[in-house]
Amino acid sequence: ILVTNTLFAQKIKWEEDKKLSWSNFKSNINRQRGNNVVAYTNCGWVYSVVKSTNPKSPVKIKVETFFNEDKSWKDVKQINDYVLNHEQKHFDIAEVFARKLRKEIADNIQTSGDYNKKFQGIYNRILKEYTEFQMSYDKETEHGMNKDRQAEYNALISEELENLKSY
Repeated sequence: ILVTNTLFAQKIKWEEDKKLSWSNFKSNINRQRGNNVVAYTNCGWVYSVVKSTNPKSPVKIKVETFFNEDKSWKDVKQINDYVLNHEQKHFDIAEVFARKLRKEIADNIQTSGDYNKKFQGIYNRILKEYTEFQMSYDKETEHGMNKDRQAEYNALISEELENLKSY
């Protein structure tokens, strides 16, 4: 049990009213290896499934968004609140796409048979969209340096979280 608690302590579950702080960025390694990188956010989602071998049995799928502290990095000489907001939005984007995944699951997967036939395709599609969105976000905001595009993305991300709040 102690090992499990230690592993979970390294991950922060996404919560609407809980925001990241610089103390959450605990890695000493810049995984991006760029000289102009100020911070790196390692986040995404995990899912668990409870299903039966009976294809008509109900299935339960849980999707949670997390931030991995031990793989998230910051350059302490360059950090500020504006950069922290940009990094928070990466975490929020992960939650947006977790909600999209939850919605697809709710709309399409009720039984173990549905899961067997449909889940991997849905998951792969949402994961691809998520990865592309994260890359576009960094590219278009110039890693947060383009303040106008950052403001546009901040609004878009907030709107998506609101639109998908029931998931």
